[in-house]
Amino acid sequence: MMKQAGILMLAIVAAVAAWWWFTQEMPRRQHAREVAAEMAAVQAERANSLYRWRDADGNLQVTQAPPKGRKYERISRTPKPGMEVHGTSE
Repeated sequence: MMKQAGILMLAIVAAVAAWWWFTQEMPRRQHAREVAAEMAAVQAERANSLYRWRDADGNLQVTQAPPKGRKYERISRTPKPGMEVHGTSE
């Protein structure tokens, strides 16, 4: 009888531990993986970007790092597939 009570107690402890693992630890690890994947995507996008902006004299600048305190446009180093035409028809 004592042996069966010990086995039952061990099974209950194992069930509680499994419940805790799947409700607390697994979602936390999944969230950490998702955040790491988002950070990697942002870093990859920034590594593939150039920044176009105008300096105090109005000269166009294109740099690898965004300027501090100025408006800028992020442009991709990778061209878009296909042909793109901009202009007006006269």
